[in-house]
Amino acid sequence: AFNELYRSMLKLNPQTVKKLKRFRKIKRGYYSFLILAGLLVTASIGELLINNRALVVGYEGTWYFPIYTEFHPGTDFGLDYYYETNYRELQASFSARKSDNFVIMPLVPYSPYENHAPTGIYKPEPPDAQLKHYLGTDTTSRDILARLFYGTRIALLFSIAFMVSVYLIGITIGCAMGYFGGMFDLIFQRLIEIWSNVPFLYMVIIVFSVIPSTFSIPIRIAILLTVMVLFSWTSMTYYMRTETYKEKARDYTAAAKIIGASHTRIIFHHILPNVISTLVTFMPFTIVAAISSITALDFLGFGLPPPTPSLGELLKQGTANLRTAPWIVTSAFTTLVVLLTLVTFIGEAVRESFDPKKFTVYK
Repeated sequence: AFNELYRSMLKLNPQTVKKLKRFRKIKRGYYSFLILAGLLVTASIGELLINNRALVVGYEGTWYFPIYTEFHPGTDFGLDYYYETNYRELQASFSARKSDNFVIMPLVPYSPYENHAPTGIYKPEPPDAQLKHYLGTDTTSRDILARLFYGTRIALLFSIAFMVSVYLIGITIGCAMGYFGGMFDLIFQRLIEIWSNVPFLYMVIIVFSVIPSTFSIPIRIAILLTVMVLFSWTSMTYYMRTETYKEKARDYTAAAKIIGASHTRIIFHHILPNVISTLVTFMPFTIVAAISSITALDFLGFGLPPPTPSLGELLKQGTANLRTAPWIVTSAFTTLVVLLTLVTFIGEAVRESFDPKKFTVYK
């Protein structure tokens, strides 16, 4: 009964249900999907797990929730300064005085941007469970686990936004080329060939060399995403053009034209649903390409603007301090390999389960 309700809510046709069942039987891809989905859910509540702000502060009978509210100066908790409260020190102070006041901190009580050097010297420190630096600190005494966690979240969100943008442009132009054909198709083919010959890396370097440093970090990230999308949509266009040409020549398309269906209805209600398998199979690999590209650009210094946490920036630090601080490159490299492996396993499982040639018999 639950399955029937679930299907009716999502309006899945029997063929799609069969493909999803095949995907579930491919254990490597299915479990990778569950792990990645769990990672995305965990990342969405990351501030509750890794943060230098307290989860809850109980002071003089009043409860405070600093994570998702405005910052509280030290004077709010009986301290003698007006800048934001250091909640780790406040927790230690309450514990030392054995008062009824309390502070509950996240599992990792550090921000990815925070420099924490107990010795007063900013340098990489090895993992220390007592200080809760479980993967150590980087060259400026920032917690590596915090920067890896938020860097992975940014990479995943960036890659999803990249995939959606590439698909929107590629599907729109490719479908139009394949459906209308003629001079429209020919002109766009020549334009795409010219555009594809523009060197991507040099354009990124040129664009980021002229962006004013006064631009905010979100704006600079949006500019980077825009540049990457502008030079990455062409391959999806060719796939969509080919698939649309194939579906346009089938009988159901001719029948739809005969009964007077509009171009919009034919494209969105007949052609696109029949090329969905091609679109789905490319999604994980597009995400892999986006994560690899943004990591490589960060490593070269042309990616996410500092001090944004990123895997590429940690890899760059780690390779520069390979002998003195091997924990930096080990943590970043392991995280990148695990992330790309999960997405690749999902992509292989999706491609196998949605491949029409594998499960179709032509007579």
